[in-house]
Amino acid sequence: MRELTPETITDAVLDQMATTPDARMREVMAAAVKHLHAFAREVNLTPGEWIKGIEFMTTVGKMCTPERQEFILLSDTLGLSALVNGLHDSTAIEEGTHTSLLGPFYRETTPKLPAGSQIARTVKPGSECALYGRVTDVNGKPLANATVSIWQTGADGLYDIQESATVVDYRGVFTTDAEGVYALRTVKPVGYSIPMDGPVGGMVKAQGRHGMRPAHIHFLVGAPGYRELVTALYLRDDPHLADDVVFGSADDLAVDIDAHDPNSPIKGLPSIRFDLRLAREGAADRASGRVGSDPAAILKAPARSGNGQSQQAAPAAG
Repeated sequence: MRELTPETITDAVLDQMATTPDARMREVMAAAVKHLHAFAREVNLTPGEWIKGIEFMTTVGKMCTPERQEFILLSDTLGLSALVNGLHDSTAIEEGTHTSLLGPFYRETTPKLPAGSQIARTVKPGSECALYGRVTDVNGKPLANATVSIWQTGADGLYDIQESATVVDYRGVFTTDAEGVYALRTVKPVGYSIPMDGPVGGMVKAQGRHGMRPAHIHFLVGAPGYRELVTALYLRDDPHLADDVVFGSADDLAVDIDAHDPNSPIKGLPSIRFDLRLAREGAADRASGRVGSDPAAILKAPARSGNGQSQQAAPAAG
């Protein structure tokens, strides 16, 4: 029998897992074990710190509901979501609009609205603005009938899903016209703090971080034959544009509000123009998915194998 020591335990675990039939699962889990064990050795992890970490992850899991995905928030604040998103971007066959994070507050149940509609149920005086732009391919060809899903916080800095599981607000799905143009009415986005009442917020506080996201509006854009685009626009004058707590902002996604834009299709309102370029779809796009999900969909999803294929969860051992 092999003697297990801090120096030999890693190889013992890898040897035992070598029989994993799914090649991708075998590759991912082997790397995870190597890095996890190396981390424990590097910091000389103590039993008290080990149990503290387990308690933290348990609390994160307990905070997850159909309306809140604390694990995605954790991934976001650790920069893991941005890293995975960047790795996914590197698989594109051509460069379109810079991507950003889907975030933990995306909802699949978003109403389809006609062009020019207001997505906010309540609009405070002076807060309304127009949002428009053109969806094209990377060469500037307009893409008609592209779907443009948009969501943002309200004036209080909260998403609808944070306030009510049943009310849909500050969201809408629009379709581009023959010239690839989308247009709607909304309210000026505001910067906001991520939820600080849970374990992730506690971690951020303990690290002395501000927990703020710059003012932004989310986009999920798609058209047949093109790579799905997950991105966001950010207001250039927001003080946290350069130190977004989830590392999602970028200079080339920053825009200004124009008080007198002569090109806006919605007259009489301050406007934001945000054009979007879609890359052609590649083979990798059909299998890789997106970095993020509707919180409700995650809780309903069946277990997945290492290659991404859905499987029924195995029964617990008795």
